[in-house]
Amino acid sequence: MVHTSEATGRSQPTRRQVLAAGSSAALCGFAGCIGGTTAGSDGSGGGSEGDGPVVVASFFSFYDFARNVAEGTPIRVENLVPTGLHGHGWQPNASVTQDIIEADAFLHVGPGFQPWADRAIQTLKDDGVDTQLINAREGVELVDLAASLDPDEEGVGRQKGKDPHFWLDPHRAKTSVDNIVEGLVDLAPDHEDALRENAETYKTETIDRIDADYRAIFDAAERDVVQLAAHNAFQYIGVRYGVRMRPLVTNLAASGDVAPADIARAKKVIEENDIEYIANGVFESRRPAKQLLEETQVTAYFPVTPYAGVREDWVAQDWGYEEIADNINMPTFEVVLGNKSPEDAGPDGWAEEWRNFE
Repeated sequence: MVHTSEATGRSQPTRRQVLAAGSSAALCGFAGCIGGTTAGSDGSGGGSEGDGPVVVASFFSFYDFARNVAEGTPIRVENLVPTGLHGHGWQPNASVTQDIIEADAFLHVGPGFQPWADRAIQTLKDDGVDTQLINAREGVELVDLAASLDPDEEGVGRQKGKDPHFWLDPHRAKTSVDNIVEGLVDLAPDHEDALRENAETYKTETIDRIDADYRAIFDAAERDVVQLAAHNAFQYIGVRYGVRMRPLVTNLAASGDVAPADIARAKKVIEENDIEYIANGVFESRRPAKQLLEETQVTAYFPVTPYAGVREDWVAQDWGYEEIADNINMPTFEVVLGNKSPEDAGPDGWAEEWRNFE
């Protein structure tokens, strides 16, 4: 599900290809803005076959939404984020610059979440590149960052502003699908009926089903608190379903440092709520979770992810937002809330695979 560009295989070069190939100054300037460590895309995925319009996505979740909406149309959707990386924790290299310039549309998460994408969009505008921009966050109401904290913790050394992880809430995720379908209709108006039908099907049969399953899990729980050995990315689930998400790292950085005060606060939550199992981010450090195993009554940690990236085995199985919800997040919430034992959660072998995973 990770992008490998095929756009240069077109028989006739597009205007963007001419710009990408001929404007070395623009490329160097663009690469200098967003360049960093080499990401190395090593796979691909899309909603269709053929030589139709190409949409490149800056974030996995919206890539997956878009490819479901584009299914059966000539639109090809490609994910720019390499396998194994968080969607907001990497710096793309110059090849990604060319991919964006060559694409017919750039699907992004809105301003303020992926700085490299913000700079890319500004450069597109400054250089007059006519790549269509599709903002998946348009019209989505964001919650305050402090919504996941206890009232007496709000404003005490915490980040101000809004939480951008809105796609974890299925209701808000449906709004992003609406934004995506409007962008794709603008890109391929001859396929409007198919795009709109696909979007409605995906919202009603997939996202609404995920919403109902989450609701059933949290309604059945006797405990209303989840301790996460992860960064502050899950509060939209908490806000939607009435559960208190307690992240170990209270800022938005998936690689954020864990302070002794963070560990002390987690220990208090674990003790007060008689917690045996905690959740740990798939793409985050295991060290804090292991420390809690050593220093508290917790006996195991299990996986959660904010759908910000994919593993190689998930790519091999063609997992998207739906499959990650079903096979990673939902079983873990069942376990950490005390609804089920690890052995009874998830598909066969789930507990053995994911208990204290490395």
